[in-house]
Amino acid sequence: MVRSGMSGLAHSTPAMRLNLRTLRESQEDLEYRYPASLFEAELGSFRVVSAIDLSFRIARHDARQYRLVGRVAGTLEVECSRCLEPMSVKMDAAFDLEYLPRAENVGEGEVEIEDDDLATAFYADETIDLGQLMVEQFHLALPMKPLCSETCRGLCPQCGANLNAASCACSQSWEGSGLAGLKSLVGRDPRP
Repeated sequence: MVRSGMSGLAHSTPAMRLNLRTLRESQEDLEYRYPASLFEAELGSFRVVSAIDLSFRIARHDARQYRLVGRVAGTLEVECSRCLEPMSVKMDAAFDLEYLPRAENVGEGEVEIEDDDLATAFYADETIDLGQLMVEQFHLALPMKPLCSETCRGLCPQCGANLNAASCACSQSWEGSGLAGLKSLVGRDPRP
């Protein structure tokens, strides 16, 4: 079954919601396409720059437990961690999540997180927030330190020039850096 990005959802930008009461079968295949404009809210370290495709199979295990297995794909824009220039990252992330009612998330103080806990999510009011699911998958799919290229030279630590685009006349010596005090320790006898 293919649905458009808004059909069958309670519109609440940027949150996209799947009403569990609309499911007719114990297992259904669903596909959605969301325009990038629905993700205009601040997402932190990235921005959505293409339509996002979300497809998954939802299976009801009992009256209150659901399993979603699928993929989310699209293009995100992040800053290169060396030169801070914007760059595009294509992502195609698979997910496998168990959804339980939020009422079952009572918390037990401090406990050790098990692997199964990382694949458990919660819903409320018979609604799964697909927007939250997608944003979590975006965060998980992004590289820890995105690089525009493996040879990115980054920024000059003194003047801030992008060394990929231009060179600068800054001295790369110890005296010109915040490490000059350490130079006096090199070669010095460590005994008092």
